[in-house]
Amino acid sequence: MYTNKNLHKVRVWDLPTRFFHWALVACVIGLAITGTVGGNAMVWHFRFGYTVLALLLFRIVWGLVGGRWSRFGAFIYAPQSVINYLKGQGKPEHGVGHSPIGAGSVFAMLGFLVAQVGTGLLSDDEIAFAGPLTRFVSNATVSLTTNYHKNIGKWVLLALVLLHIAAIIYYLSRKHNLVGAMLHGDKELVVQAPPSRDDTVSRVAAVLILAICGGVAYWVSTLAAPAF
Repeated sequence: MYTNKNLHKVRVWDLPTRFFHWALVACVIGLAITGTVGGNAMVWHFRFGYTVLALLLFRIVWGLVGGRWSRFGAFIYAPQSVINYLKGQGKPEHGVGHSPIGAGSVFAMLGFLVAQVGTGLLSDDEIAFAGPLTRFVSNATVSLTTNYHKNIGKWVLLALVLLHIAAIIYYLSRKHNLVGAMLHGDKELVVQAPPSRDDTVSRVAAVLILAICGGVAYWVSTLAAPAF
């Protein structure tokens, strides 16, 4: 049994990472709603999609230069580490940032989000809305990506989201509040660990990176064929 005196409060999730997480949650919900409603709501579906594109670009960059526990290098595990973790032989440091299983979930989510956004940029509903990159590829490619976007990718993402929620509930039952840590950034750990950098300089850098990523997403949106 560990008491509060045995615990070490550590800043694990920096503010930019937390902003990315909750902004992504809001946008994915918006995408699900607008995609289901269709019609004029597709205007907002595209806006949410471009926002997710900017967020994903930001996360890729921040995964290289962000806070200690937000960097991809902090949660890329060797296969043996994953196997040991599944056997209940995990190391104490696995509870600091993303565990080996949590890391797999993060990479899967990011990967399928990239695929969903990418295919969205190449999709055409054959009614009124088409992705801005459709004019650069063949009709066969547009048909293939549209099918994935509408009939495969969204269901894969839904399954991943449900698994993510199930994992949060499971850890809550074991007195590990993952949601709280993603809100305020801190974790109480039984081991000492270096904190993530989360100061004014890093936050300003994050804002600049996000602005550039937003600019790239906006530029992509302007590549659509002009309407006649």
